[in-house]
Amino acid sequence: MDNCENKEYKGVKILFEDNHLLVVVKPQNMPTQADESKDLDLLTLLKEYLKVTYNKPGEAFLGMVHRLDRPTGGVMVFAKTSKAAARLSEAIAEGDDFEKIYLAVLYDTPREKQGTLTNYLKKDAVSNTVKVVPETTEGAKYAELSYKILQSLGRVSLAGIKLATGRSHQIRVQFSHIGNPVVGDVKYCGNRPKAQCNLALWAAELRFKHPVLDETLVFKVFPPEDEKPWSYFNLEPIFTLSVKNLADN
Repeated sequence: MDNCENKEYKGVKILFEDNHLLVVVKPQNMPTQADESKDLDLLTLLKEYLKVTYNKPGEAFLGMVHRLDRPTGGVMVFAKTSKAAARLSEAIAEGDDFEKIYLAVLYDTPREKQGTLTNYLKKDAVSNTVKVVPETTEGAKYAELSYKILQSLGRVSLAGIKLATGRSHQIRVQFSHIGNPVVGDVKYCGNRPKAQCNLALWAAELRFKHPVLDETLVFKVFPPEDEKPWSYFNLEPIFTLSVKNLADN
């Protein structure tokens, strides 16, 4: 296995690579895959990396098994073989051997400092927005997450979040619904003044069973701690422990 802590390709940090997997840090505001914006996306860039690095003829295979919203940054895993892609996709579907933990900076502090949010969500493909709807709404999908407030500072708080489902815009919509939108969220901030910063939502920890080897891999990545609002918080002790434990109820 190759631990690639200091390796980068065109600004994308590569954390780990072996014959089956490629684990990277997705930059904020880069699409995970090609979209109508025609901006360079992460999947295309990484396929180029494989083609250039290993002198592969034609288009290199790279399986995308999960996504992050364009404004969200953090750790992601891609599959370098179809077998790895199938097994990781199965693990995600079953929810047992694939966990994603996020950090988010929220406006104010939720009334309950630790809890579970459950809603039904529906996406409007035309506006690319998601809203909370009644369970009986046609096309509604169940969404669940657990969270724990790790630090509170005046009008903002830092939350550790564990997803039980992987719905589009889920974290952003569910916290906005309880009156604590993610700082920097231009779509779901409601009447809050728009913060002059990137969306303060970060995929901080990823843990999953290797699709071929009998071992669990864990990757933890700091958000851009020199940027606001992350710079308001003391992140070091959070990453000394497992972020997973901090998000569990």
